[in-house]
Amino acid sequence: MRWELRTRPFLRTSEFLWQEGHTAHATSEGAVEDARAMLEQYAGLCEDMLSMPVVKGYKSPSERFAGAEETFTIEALMQNGWALQSGTSHFLGQSFGKAFDVKFQDRDGKMETVWGTSWGVSTRLIGALIMTHSDDAGLVLPPRVAPVQVVVVPIPAKKNDEEGKQKLDSALDDLVAGLKGVGLRVKVDDRDYMRNGAKYFEWERKGVPLRIELGPRDVKSGSCVFKYRAGIDSEKKQFVDLADVASTAERGLEDMQKNLFVAASERLQKGIRTGVAYKEMKELLENDTAGVYPGVGMFLVPWKCDEANEDKIKEECKATIRCYPLEENGAEIWKGQKCFYSGDDATHMALFGRAF
Repeated sequence: MRWELRTRPFLRTSEFLWQEGHTAHATSEGAVEDARAMLEQYAGLCEDMLSMPVVKGYKSPSERFAGAEETFTIEALMQNGWALQSGTSHFLGQSFGKAFDVKFQDRDGKMETVWGTSWGVSTRLIGALIMTHSDDAGLVLPPRVAPVQVVVVPIPAKKNDEEGKQKLDSALDDLVAGLKGVGLRVKVDDRDYMRNGAKYFEWERKGVPLRIELGPRDVKSGSCVFKYRAGIDSEKKQFVDLADVASTAERGLEDMQKNLFVAASERLQKGIRTGVAYKEMKELLENDTAGVYPGVGMFLVPWKCDEANEDKIKEECKATIRCYPLEENGAEIWKGQKCFYSGDDATHMALFGRAF
C-alpha cells in the first residue's frame, strides 16, 4: 500500500503488483552493465509482447530515483500525446551497500562494499497497454498477451434440424481442436440465452483479437467467418476454408501483432516534435489536457542540464524531462547547439512532455 492523493486506474493506485529485482556487483562497471541489460529486457517486453514502442533513456538528476547514481527509463507515448514511464532500472552505486552494510570478500580477501542495481515494472503496464491500442469500441489486446486469442461463436441450427446440428457440432469440434493444436487460446461462446449480435459486441469490447463465426450454412459451404479486432482489413469479414482455419488464424494473429506495433511506432514518431523553441512548446501545452486526442505529443530539444530551469518549466508548462534519450545523446547530437530555454551551450538532448 502507498499513499496517493489522486489515483488513476492501473497507472497510479494505492495498491499494485510489481516485478522488482536487485543485484550486487564487485565493480561499478558490472552494475551499470546489468542495469542497462534490464532496461533492454523491459523494452523488449513492451515492444515484443505488448506491441508498444518505447524511448530508452536516462533521467535528469532531479528525476532520478532517490539514492541512485543513474536511472534508466523506458517512456511510452499514449494516444493523447502524454508520456508514460513504463519501467525503470537504477544504478545505485555503493549508497545502498553502505547504508545496509552489504559487503563481499574480494579476490585478495579484503572486505568491500557492493555496487548495486534495482529495477522493476508494475501493473502500470496494463494501463499502458490499454491506452496505447484501445479505441472507442473498447479494449484492443495484442494477440501474444490476450488471455483469449480466438473466440468461436457457433450459430445454432434450426430446432428440428438434427442432422444440421450434428454436422455443426462435428465441424465445431474439429475447428477448435485445430486451433488449440497450433497453440492458440480458444473460447467457444455457446450461450443459448444471448443473441449473436450481443456476443459479438461483448467480445469486441473485451478486445479478443479474433472472432470466428460458424453456422450450418458455413459448414455446408466448407468455410467460416473471420473478424479481427484491429489491424489491416479489420473492418471486413473474411471467409476462410475450414481446412485452413488453424494456419490462417495463426498467421493472421501474428500479422495483427505486427500491425499494432507499426501503428503505435508511427504514432510515436509523429508525436515527437523537434526544432521547437521554448515559447512554441509553452503555447502548445497551455491547453493540452489528458482528454484531448491526439494531443501535442513530446518535444526533443537541445538542453543545458540545469535543475532550476527544469523546475521553472515544470511550473510554467506542467511538462517534465521524460528522459535524455540514449540514441540521440549517444550520438552527441546536442553538440554545437544552444539550449532551447537558456540559450547556453547544450549538454544533452532532452525529451520533454506532459505525463501521467
